[in-house]
Amino acid sequence: MSALATALAEVAPTAERLSRLSERAFQNPYTTVDWPSTVEPEADWFTSPEYVSLYGTDVWPSLDEKARKRLAFHEAAGFYSLNIHGEKSLMQGLAARLYRSDLAAFTGYLHHFLDEENKHSVYFGGFCTRYARVHRTRQLPFATERPRDVDDFLFFAKTMIFEEIVDHCNRVQARDRRLHPLARFINDSHHRDEARHLAFGRQLTAALWAAAAPGWEPAVIDEIRADLHRFLAASWRDYYHPDVYADAGFAEPWELADLAWCAPAQREHRRRVSAKCLRVLTAAGVLTEEPSDAF
Repeated sequence: MSALATALAEVAPTAERLSRLSERAFQNPYTTVDWPSTVEPEADWFTSPEYVSLYGTDVWPSLDEKARKRLAFHEAAGFYSLNIHGEKSLMQGLAARLYRSDLAAFTGYLHHFLDEENKHSVYFGGFCTRYARVHRTRQLPFATERPRDVDDFLFFAKTMIFEEIVDHCNRVQARDRRLHPLARFINDSHHRDEARHLAFGRQLTAALWAAAAPGWEPAVIDEIRADLHRFLAASWRDYYHPDVYADAGFAEPWELADLAWCAPAQREHRRRVSAKCLRVLTAAGVLTEEPSDAF
C-alpha cells in the first residue's frame, strides 16, 4: 500500500464509529425548532457578551445594556451568516469528494458530514431570514487550483480551522444561561455535530500531512503554510463585520471594524479561541510558527 492509502486506512475506523454516532443523533431540522414569531433584540442576549467583538474595546463601556444587547443580536446574525457561507464552501468540497475511489472508506461518513452541514444551514438561515438578514462574507474559498493531494490536504485543514473556531464559540454559548433559548439551541445543536466532524478532521488532517508532506518540495510546503495563515486571518476577519455594526446603529462601521480588530483584548481573544486548532496543526508538523496576521 502507498503511504497515503495506509494513512487513510488508519482513519477508516474513526469514520465508521462517527457514522454510527451520527445515525443515533439524527434530527429533522424542519420539525425540531419551534421558531418564535418575533424576538426582542434589546431584551435578550443572543451572543454571550464576552464574545461580542467590541467587548474589551474602548467602545464597550460607552454602551448601555440595550445597546449591548442590540449589538449582540446582530453579531449572532453575523456569526450565523459566516457559518452559512463557510458551510456552503464546505458542502461543495465534501460533495466533490463523494465516491472517489481513494476516499471510499469515508463515503458513508462524508454523507453524514454533508447532511449535518446542510441541517446547520437550515438553522442558521432560519434565524437570519426570520429576524435579521444573511450578511455578506469576505471568507477565502476552501478550494484551490493545486494538485489533488495538496488540494485535499488544504480543504480538510481549512475545514478543521474553520470548525475549531466556530465550535469553541458554540460550546461556550450553548452553556450560557443568559442567552435566549433559541440562541442556546442553535449553538448546542451545531456543537454536537461539530464535535464529531472535528474528531474526523483532526485525525484526517494529520494523516494526510504525514503521508504527503515528505514528497512535497520545500516551496510547496512553504506556500501551504502561508495559505493556512491567510485563511485563519480571513476567517477571523468575518467576526468584525461592518454590516453588523451598521445594522446595530453605529455611524462609522468600517472604522469600527478596524478598531475592534486591532484592540489588544480582541487580539488576545482570537489567540485564545484559536489555540486548540493551532496546537493540532503544530503537533502534526503542519505549522511551525504562530500566524501573526491573525493576532
